[in-house]
Amino acid sequence: MQAEGEDAETPRRQQLGHVIHNRRLTVKLTLAQLSEHTGLSQSFLSQLENGRTNASLRSLQRISDALATTATELLAAADPTPDEVLVRAADNTRLDQSDRAPDGTVRSLTRGPRNLRALEFTGGTQHGAREFTHPNDELIYVVTGTITLEAQSTPTTLTTGDSYYCPANTRHRWWAHTPDTITLLLTVAEDATIRRSPHKPR
Repeated sequence: MQAEGEDAETPRRQQLGHVIHNRRLTVKLTLAQLSEHTGLSQSFLSQLENGRTNASLRSLQRISDALATTATELLAAADPTPDEVLVRAADNTRLDQSDRAPDGTVRSLTRGPRNLRALEFTGGTQHGAREFTHPNDELIYVVTGTITLEAQSTPTTLTTGDSYYCPANTRHRWWAHTPDTITLLLTVAEDATIRRSPHKPR
């Protein structure tokens, strides 16, 4: 039963805050140093660690960079039901992509620290501002709409039903053309061991 003044998001916020706080202590950063590394205010970070506010995916990416991890690792560690194998469409696994201007949402399609991660992005028209590399392979699939994907600085347009196999260590970024575009990302977890050597980018 929920306590008075507690919403359905509170346990999730508190667990994520706990994970971020512990990770910050592990890498021996003060709140002031984390603020300096991320460009986020100490007040916001303190509220986040204490479970009193939400963070967008973009903020979590900045925090995870400073903490030498990834946003998906932080979210997986904070999942209150890590052993659950079923994710319903109505389950609350969705985050805003940006704190400021609305830029769509991202929803996790897996629970807890799995070897396979799956994220469903709606929108993401500003997503190209950040470039990624992953130690393992990733598949990018356009469910509906159009995206531009740059891999090793080469742009490719993908539309509904198109997929792009992104080998490990390939520098890439992508962005949706419209806010209703839906893009699915499937990736092997950063810390998972691959039995065969990963493909090298061409």
